[in-house]
Amino acid sequence: MSARLAQFKRPLLYVMGPLYIVAGLLHFVVPELYVQIVPPIFPAALLLVYLSGLAEIAVGIGVLLPQTRKYAAWATVALLITIFPANIYMATSGLVIEGVPGGGDPSELIRWARLPLQGVLILWAYWYTNPRINTGHR
Repeated sequence: MSARLAQFKRPLLYVMGPLYIVAGLLHFVVPELYVQIVPPIFPAALLLVYLSGLAEIAVGIGVLLPQTRKYAAWATVALLITIFPANIYMATSGLVIEGVPGGGDPSELIRWARLPLQGVLILWAYWYTNPRINTGHR
């Protein structure tokens, strides 16, 4: 890893953790938004929304703690892979998402942009699977 990139590893950790915590909390604040993008082939959409919200909160907290960072980073990778079908469904179904804050359904560009963004998020989480490298913790 380049030294230039490595200097951002620790600060970005403190972006990543809260990002997942807030995202997870939103699953409980506005679950109806997330239920809409659960592919219909999956049963119990609301339960899946709550479980994924709990998982996001857990990984967000976990990456912030040196003792659990490596495991939480791997769990984040697994979580992002697990929820990828919802992003595919959102991009391909033509479904109109109701109740989006700020009013308005995400554009088709945003829906499709989420797919490669998921890869970026997976790589970001993977970066922390070896927390001994450039995070100041052993």
